Amino acid sequence: MSLFFSDPNAIRPYEPIPEGHKSGSVLERVLRAGEFAVTSELNPPDSADPEDVFAAAKPLSEVTDAINATDASGANCHMSSLGICSLLTRTGHGSVYQISCRDRNRIAIQGDVLGAAAMGVRNVLCLTGDDVGAGDQPGAKPVFDLDSVSLIRMIRTMRDEGRFLSGREIVKPPRLFIGAAENPCVDPVDFRAERLAKKVDAGADFIQTNYIFDIPRFERFMERVRDRGLDKRVFLLAGVGPLASAKAARWMRSNVPGLHIPDAVIDRLEKADKPGEEGRRICVELIQQVKEIAGVSGVHIMAYRREHLVADILREAGIARPQKEIA
Repeated sequence: MSLFFSDPNAIRPYEPIPEGHKSGSVLERVLRAGEFAVTSELNPPDSADPEDVFAAAKPLSEVTDAINATDASGANCHMSSLGICSLLTRTGHGSVYQISCRDRNRIAIQGDVLGAAAMGVRNVLCLTGDDVGAGDQPGAKPVFDLDSVSLIRMIRTMRDEGRFLSGREIVKPPRLFIGAAENPCVDPVDFRAERLAKKVDAGADFIQTNYIFDIPRFERFMERVRDRGLDKRVFLLAGVGPLASAKAARWMRSNVPGLHIPDAVIDRLEKADKPGEEGRRICVELIQQVKEIAGVSGVHIMAYRREHLVADILREAGIARPQKEIA
């Protein structure tokens, strides 16, 4: 046995998986069983110390089905998603490997996908990526050889047809649950379901949305999703998160691409004696509301630098439970 898989908690990439599954990941098993899934984002460290990753993952590991490792979100550099996912799989945690088209071409991405799968990573999220001008190194050269839709299609080809884009055969194809992102509440809202359909047609198995703070807009989006029958073809996890203050909410609304925060939410935070607690209550209420919307299969919690709140938020929302057995 290799050194990597000598750890009894490590996730092994080619153990038997249930019939009809793409990867056998915990996240996929939970969703296909019809249970309400929970994923969350890990704040990637500016560090080469693996203990910093484990510390960040600790408050999430027992209450989520998979932990997203962001890939230089906002075009700011941190430990790589591939590195974080490697560490998480060694300790038996389900992970979501995020791939941004901004930084690598198709040759590099295909190699990284095989490497991630070999290390036991079973979930992947395909992103176009924020422009380099949004980050702290605007002089970096963007790549964008692919976009999110062509990236999804490429990974599906690798998995289902066992070949690279060149047509060359892959000896042992990766077994991956393929995800994509969507911004359901930003204009033009009526176009968002059409955009989602392109990702589903390309091969997306699950969707994680951007933050949702406007339930009527999200319900309108989900109505169009159901009208197109997309809720029967893809698992959709609604993005939520606790706001720290009205000031933070205003900054996010102005600076985070694809984000819509209604004035009513900001006013509520402004009037609260304890804005942080109010932000947590808003998050709880949002989870309870999206859970009742037909076609929603789970939530994706983004609690940047507030990961310690995730367990309490889920408990207060009535959906907390232990992490599923790793398999």
